[in-house]
Amino acid sequence: MAAPGSPFRRASAFRDAMALFGYPTSRLAVWRREALVIGLAGLGGALFSLFDVPAAWLSGSMLLISVIGMARPLPVLRKPWFDSTMLLSGVLIGSAATPEALAAAARYPSSLAVLFVGLITIMFATGAYLHYVARWSWIDSLLAAAPGALSAVISVAQEKGANIGRISVVQLFRILVLVAVLPTIMQMTGAGVPTQPPAVVISSAGDMLVVIAAGLATGLVFERWGVTAPMILGATLASAVLHGTGVVHGTLPQAIQIAILIMLGAAMGGRVSHVKRSEILALFPLAIGGFFVSVAVAFAFAWPAAWLAGVPYATAMAAFAPGGLEAMAMLAFAMGLDPLYVGAHHLARFMALGLAMPFIVARLKPEPPKP
Repeated sequence: MAAPGSPFRRASAFRDAMALFGYPTSRLAVWRREALVIGLAGLGGALFSLFDVPAAWLSGSMLLISVIGMARPLPVLRKPWFDSTMLLSGVLIGSAATPEALAAAARYPSSLAVLFVGLITIMFATGAYLHYVARWSWIDSLLAAAPGALSAVISVAQEKGANIGRISVVQLFRILVLVAVLPTIMQMTGAGVPTQPPAVVISSAGDMLVVIAAGLATGLVFERWGVTAPMILGATLASAVLHGTGVVHGTLPQAIQIAILIMLGAAMGGRVSHVKRSEILALFPLAIGGFFVSVAVAFAFAWPAAWLAGVPYATAMAAFAPGGLEAMAMLAFAMGLDPLYVGAHHLARFMALGLAMPFIVARLKPEPPKP
């Protein structure tokens, strides 16, 4: 019997008190397990960040959860966690649609037109590769082929019942390799002198509450209408309108952005851990092939866009590279490329994918589970 005042006695009293007020103690166990998953994901991201690994907070959290989950099953985070992550992801995506960014995008209509044609070509070329070579369903193939907007991709995959595990592996592989090798490729083509990135404006508490509330309300309306991935789609649309019209200003603080990446990595890693080891090993050749198809198509379309916009080819390569908005924007700053051109194109691609992805795969169905 535990002594009075001991930690075990206090824990037992706490559980008894929670049960007295009608709170199931089993739910407390679920919270503890989820807190453990999130804590491990944060640890993985922090370790990768210490070593300056590309996309550290996302890749580190996903990798550690995946590895631990293969050794010992970990719980998949429940819907409220996932929806909260998607809500904040949408707010973050939409915050890039500032009046300045929208004005910059309007300066390059012909180049943006090439971008949208290239975006469609990348998705269907890489998707066809995964569909016909790997024999994946079209929905898995297209979601894995989407060049960016990872939060929206994972949200749609969750809603549609697609195979998030293998989609995550292919998507994250492309981001890691692209961030690692693109600077060398751009240097070979001749980039400018490195410059300092502009100061980031952080939203005030009032602006954050307004945009989060608007995103939540829009997401709930979309959910009522039966829209795929309603929370991230609603939050992205609400945030883009509020930022684009100048009603609110600034982006989420870095701590919240890191938390979003950790939660996204935990969600992805939890699904990857349920993929068979033999299938994961088979995914890497497919990921390499998909990467080369995506990059080849993107850089082919970057050439006419550079000519039309009158910018160096290296700048167009950074603008058309099928990677994340934040990673590619920082690479552009580091390489001394035109930040307005690169940022405008990634913003346009990011917003187009985030808003259109639920509709692109609306009629597609995942492959039936294997017996």
